[in-house]
Formats: sequence, structure tokens, C-alpha cells
Amino acid sequence: MKLTIDVENNVTSKDGKKHLDPYEPSNRLVMVGLLTDDGEEHLIRIEENEDPTESKRKFDLIQNKLDEATLLIAHNVTYELMWLWECGWKYEGEVFDTMLVEYVIQRGLKESLSLESCAERYGLDTQKQSTLKDYFKQGYATDEIPKEELSSYLSADLHATQELSYLLEDRLQDTHNKGLVNTVKLTNEVAIILAKIYANGFAVDMSTLEDVKKEFEKEKIETETRLRKQVNNLMGDTPINLNSPEQMSWVIYSRKPEDKAMWANRFSPYMGKEEYRERVKEYSDIVYKTKAAKCTDCKGEGHVRKVKKDGNLYAKPSRCVSCNTHGYLFNDTKEIAGLKFSAPNPKWVSANGFTINKSYLDTLRSVARKNNMQNALSFLTDLQRLSALDTYLSSFVEGIKAYTKPDGKLHVRLLQHRTATGRFSGADPNMQNMPRGGTFPVKKVFVSRWEGGKILEADFAQLEFRTAAYLSQDKTAIKEINNGFDVHSYTAKVISEAGQKITRQEGKAHTFAPLYGATGFGRTNAEATYYKQFTKKYKGIALWHSRLAKEALETGLITTPSGRQFAFPEVQRKSNGGVSYFTQIKNYPVQSFATADVVPLILIRIYKALDKHRSCVVNTVHDSIVIDVHPNEVDIVLDIIRDTNKKMSTLINSTFDIDFNLPLLLEAKIGDNWLDTKDIT
Repeated sequence: MKLTIDVENNVTSKDGKKHLDPYEPSNRLVMVGLLTDDGEEHLIRIEENEDPTESKRKFDLIQNKLDEATLLIAHNVTYELMWLWECGWKYEGEVFDTMLVEYVIQRGLKESLSLESCAERYGLDTQKQSTLKDYFKQGYATDEIPKEELSSYLSADLHATQELSYLLEDRLQDTHNKGLVNTVKLTNEVAIILAKIYANGFAVDMSTLEDVKKEFEKEKIETETRLRKQVNNLMGDTPINLNSPEQMSWVIYSRKPEDKAMWANRFSPYMGKEEYRERVKEYSDIVYKTKAAKCTDCKGEGHVRKVKKDGNLYAKPSRCVSCNTHGYLFNDTKEIAGLKFSAPNPKWVSANGFTINKSYLDTLRSVARKNNMQNALSFLTDLQRLSALDTYLSSFVEGIKAYTKPDGKLHVRLLQHRTATGRFSGADPNMQNMPRGGTFPVKKVFVSRWEGGKILEADFAQLEFRTAAYLSQDKTAIKEINNGFDVHSYTAKVISEAGQKITRQEGKAHTFAPLYGATGFGRTNAEATYYKQFTKKYKGIALWHSRLAKEALETGLITTPSGRQFAFPEVQRKSNGGVSYFTQIKNYPVQSFATADVVPLILIRIYKALDKHRSCVVNTVHDSIVIDVHPNEVDIVLDIIRDTNKKMSTLINSTFDIDFNLPLLLEAKIGDNWLDTKDIT
């Protein structure tokens, strides 16, 4: 029996954020809707303080239907599963998530996946109702909505979901979509695992989190102090807000748009260098250092008292027009202010002047390092660090604090449908955005739920590079992988020999960038040398990129070895011989096959291997899997990782019907928390 399910529950709001999950104590299940494939419908209201006999009758009714089901259908099945499990019901069968299936069929083209949008897009007979929205606007909680109206709403959802599932099943049988069946199967299976990871939760040491917060706040104050001192040296007395992109653009580029409203419209990304330079000169002014002098009109007060015709003063002071309420006039000196960087091309133009995003600041830092501009390098490094600290405090420290439940765990929310490639994204907070590497202090707040337990992280070694080598069958890449060649040291060597000394660690940022569309354009000459060298060295990858472009031009699609597809309906050949969307065309196959197919497949394998044990998977980040290890099961978990390594190629090849002719390896490290881990030989 195919059983369609939908649940309705109360939602808690804290600090402007909604908590919908069952791990929030004030949330409770209000109604469960069930619809069988022969039309039998049950709309079961779960009442508080209900008669135990009636409560058991309802519980048994729902469990009996779940036991009879061979397939559970839902729109966002992860959500329904975690509510069922947390309330005591059991279901371990297959699922069909209409939201995720629609996502796969969209092939990377992002249309709304809400049930309401799907119903409208496909013209379903049963349209989703707006009952809940209307009541929520009036301040009602879900359990305060009259039973009849909530039942009507839930019934409409059930029928819309069931109707959508039939339509999607039919679509998967047509010639155009048949190749997506295996991707749909894997996606639905992964949805169950992500629901279990959500249910497991990741234990948080709140005391350590507070310590990390204090460390970040202390560093932020120190960084701001250094920046303000540097800004004063660079700008004179001109007031500068460190958080203003517009004012920081003045500091870095030493120019200010004449007319901010029209500035960005003066430029085209494709204009020539000479025209670009002329327009910068014509439509922006050089910024000079200033010297502050007390305003003589308001005598430094910032406001003046105007006089009435009768000679009396107005009761309220007026703003001083001369100094714009500052109390001081800022007089230009003849010395140019700021760091005097030149934005090299029109792509650097922003609404605020010139962009100061991370990748562009990285380029400027490289220029400063190459030219031994120590003051500029120090300033740009501090500026980037300040931005990072703001993110760490708001997104991670405060995010973890806000979403850690009374059970002491952050229930990690992982999503399959947010990225174009199928790679997992995170929410509440998004831990997929944590800085790479083993030095991020926030990681040490995540600990084992058991006294004496450990945190193990299993990382794929060079997964995306090895995937690119397999997909392209580049001979050089294959040889290097098989011989254990250190590609990051090679990167550092090429850039260093081109005149820009960098370390192996710094080289990592560049090593695989060309796989994702990076060309070296806008980089330093030394870095650009490596990017050019990459395509010469890995000719097979460059040729494969050309084949992908041809495939996209001829068919409007790219198909990966798993059967997953990406649509490029508007792709076209450019006048310069290039191809539009070329960055995505190069990026999607590598990222999707590596992290939307291989990683989830191995995640499922490891999760199932742990099923009879107390140790459990608590997170996955890009190409790593994180396990909370019970103190008595360290050897068991390590054996599971070793066994997975032995069987990985066979599993990948049999699942996707391919011959992955390169070694793949999970490298494990273990410790008392997620940060302080040591490699396992």
C-alpha cells in the first residue's frame, strides 16, 4: 500500500526565528493526515490531556497504517519522519518525496518546490489552501485552529501530494526522464538518513561555546582597534564606518563616485580597458585626506538656534547645514587618501564604488604581498578577518546557541534541494559554510553525548580532483593520484617561482580552482601563471571541459555517470568562441557526482553499518562524515571505516554501473571534540 502522509504541529518563535521541529519542548503534534492509494483517508487530531484509551486508539491506528505501507509519500518527507519517530511511531520502509523528485526533474533549474507552487505549475485538481496562513496572520497557533478547518486544509494537502506523486511517477517513466530514476531512488534513500541525523543531534558544550564567543569578541575588538588606527593614518580626520562597503571602497581604491545613483550604469562588463579607465576618471573623484576644523557656524555643536522675526529664538534647534551636524568641517588636504589600489576592470564596479568582496580582496592581498606593500597587506588582512569574525559570531556562535535544544544537542538540518548540484546545504545554522581545515575554534564545542566518547571525522582524500580525473580520464591526473603526487606543493612551487612566494597551505586555495571555472583573470601575474599551467598540465581535463560545452550546446543538457542531469536551455556560443554558463558546465558534473552521489552513497553505507550500535552519524560536511563514537565502540567504528574503504569502489561501480578506475579513500581522525582530532594511521 502507498500511504501519503502530512502532519501539522505547533511552531515556536524565538528571537524572530521559527522553530518547527519536535525537539522544541513547546512544540507539539496537532494533527496527522493519512491517505491510502485506494482513497481511505484519516484525519487524526491529537489532543492534549486526552483520554488514554482514545489516545492509544489513535496511536495504534496510525501505526497500523504505517505497518501496512510499502511506500510512504510526503512533500518533504524528512520533516514528517522526524515528527513520527519523535512521537513514538515506527517506519523503516521506502519513501517517495514529491518535493525532492520534482527537484531532480528540474535538473538544476530552480523553480519553487513548495506544494502550492507544484500544484499550480502542474494544474492539479486539488489546490493547496491558504487556511494556515490566514490564521497565522491573525496570531493563532496551529492547535487553536478549529478542527473542521484544519482538517479541510490537511485533506487538501494530502490529496495534492498524492496527485503530485502520481504525476511525477508517470513523468519518470517517459523517455525524457527515465534516466533520472536511479538519482531519484538515491535521493529518497538519503532523505531517510538525513532525517535520522537530524533526530540524532550533535552534543554541544555550551560552556566552551561561551569561551569561543569571548575569544572572538576579544579578537574583534583588537582587530577593529588596529583598523581604526590604520584608517586614521590613511584618511586623516574623515569619519569612516568600518562596516560600510561604500566608505571602505573609498579607503581601498582612493576614489569616490560623483553620482552614486548613476555610477554603476556608466559601465558594461565587456567594455575595453581604455574606455573603462576613462570612465573611472570622468565619473569619480580622487579622495583626499582631510583635516578637521571646528564649524564656525555652530561652534562645534552640530546644530544652530534660528531667530524668529520678533527676535526670539526657536524652541527647537535646527541642524547645521554647513557641517551636516558633525560640528566639524573636514577640509581636503593635498594628500591622496587610502591605499590607492586600482580596480583592474569593470567587473570590479559595484553600486558603492568598487567591490570589496572576499575574492577581490584576496586578489588585492596578493598584489600587496608581491609588491611588498606591508601596510596594505596588514589592512586588507585585518579587514577580511573582521568580516569573518562578524560571520562567526552571528552565524555560528549565536546560531548554535539559538538552535541548541534543551536536550543539549544541535539537531543538524541538512537539505538536498537548495543547491543546483544536489550537494547538501545546511540550515539553522548552516555548518556547511564553516571554514575548511582543522583550525576553526567553533568545532571544539561539538562533543560526544557519552562520557568518554569520541568524535570521529572521516574525510575523502581529494575527492573532487579524483572525480574530475575519472570523468576526464586525464592521464597526468590519474598518474599523479596513483603515485601519491603532492599537487598542493606543486601549486605553491609554480606560483612561488613566478615571483609570489606562498606556502603549500596557501596553494590549496588555487590547486583545484580551475575545475570550477576559475581562469586566473583578475589575479596576480604569478597566480595567473598557475591557472594557465593547469590547463597545459591537465590537457585531458581541458579537453573534457570542451566536450561538456559541446554536449550542452547540442543537447541543452549535461548527464553525469550516475544519470543525474543538468539543463542549460539558454546556453549559446559567444562571439569570442567561448560558451555561456561555462563555469557551471565545468563545475556541476564534478561537484554533483562527488558530493551529491558518491558521498551520500557512502553515508548510507556507514549509517546502515552503525545501525545495531550506539555510535551514530551526527553530521556530514561536503566530503566528510562525522560520527559520535561510544567509548566501547571505537574499534568497531574504525573497522567500519576500514571495511568501507575496501568495498568503496565495488559499491560505487555496482550502484552507478561504471568503472571508477581510481582509488578513493576515507581518511579518519578522532578526538574528544570535533576540532581536537588526530589522524588515525
